[in-house]
This record gives sequence, structure tokens and C-alpha cells, in this order.
Amino acid sequence: MIYVVIADDHNLVREGIRALLEKTEDIQVIGEAVNGQEAFDLVCALKPDVLVMDIAMPGLNGIQVLEKIRNTTSSSGTQVVILSMYTDEIFVRQALQNGAKGYLAKGSFKEELLLTIRAAYRGATYLSPLISETALADVLSSQEHATTDPTGQLTSREHEILQLVSKAYTNAEIANQMNISVKTVERHRNSLMTKLNARNIVDLIRVAVRHRLIILEE
Repeated sequence: MIYVVIADDHNLVREGIRALLEKTEDIQVIGEAVNGQEAFDLVCALKPDVLVMDIAMPGLNGIQVLEKIRNTTSSSGTQVVILSMYTDEIFVRQALQNGAKGYLAKGSFKEELLLTIRAAYRGATYLSPLISETALADVLSSQEHATTDPTGQLTSREHEILQLVSKAYTNAEIANQMNISVKTVERHRNSLMTKLNARNIVDLIRVAVRHRLIILEE
């Protein structure tokens, strides 16, 4: 039996995925999450074989959840399949670089989702045919691009702070929400400015949007 957790902030999407999976004999849904943090917490608590997750979710987005799973030993046994409307090469590349075993476009055939979950369970990687060949070529190219790409230099904590900065949270509000000091927030913001070569907050947001680091909630 393949044990699965579903993470998507749209009720109808989760219900549709669950209804599809419940028709199979080898897959069982053991949990549902409505945001990124809840998805990560369920993975740590339930240790599912596969997490089927959207990229754009409230709080932590899919890439940030992948980073947390990759860096947490208690969740290292879970394979991740991304199911999202976002098929830009940068999302595909970041997802696979952070350990995703599958990437499907919403609108894929239901058989593809089952195929991808089963492949991920075996440790294999599957990409939807709707993902462009250009994106795949970029993902599989040499590591030279990755080392010069500023988006790959951000830590999980910096991603979280960037998301809150984009929502106009103050340093104090960010510190309170993340349970860290204001000085720590300031240090991370300065690091973000340096890594993304931004001169001010407006410039930082502009660069983040251009590199798809800020994902608008659907």
C-alpha cells in the first residue's frame, strides 16, 4: 500500500484527488493539508510514502516545503510529487533540485497522476509531457547555471522572510510570526538584498517576481 498526503489550498482540488486515489487498490490517502506548513507538519507526523503538493499555497510555498523536507531527517523517507498550474522552467528546476520526484501540470490526465505517484514511491522521477522540453533540458543541464543563479543561493529561512516582505510585513511583525529577533530579520533581509543584488525593498520585490521567487496565491 502507498500512503499519501494531499496538500492544496483549494477544497475542490483536494476532494478531486482524494476521490481519484480512493478508487485504487494500492493507494490510500492518510492526510490533507491546506497550506505549506501544515503539509510539512503532516509529513513529519504521518511519514507518508508520497506527498502530492501544489506549488502556490498560503504561508510556505511548495519549494520551501521541499527544502524543509530535504533538510529534516524525520521526513526524509517521503517522496514529493508537485501538481500545479505553474509550469515555468524555474519552478520545475527548483522543485527537482530540491528533491521532487514528479512534476505534473494541473490538467494532466488522471492516469498520469497515478503513474507519477507509483513512480515516486519506487524512487523514480516522472515529468508531465505538458512540461516543455526547454524546461527539462534546463533541469538536466550542467551545474554551471545553478551556481550562478541567485535564486539557488537563498536559504529556506530567507525564502520565508521574502514571502512575508512581499506582503508588506514589518520587521517586527516578521520577527513575531517566525519567533525570531528583529535583528535576525534585519540580517536576513540584508542578505536577501545582497544575494539578489537589490538596492531597496521595491527593487527586491521586483527581482523576486522576475525570478518567480514570490508566488502569488491562487
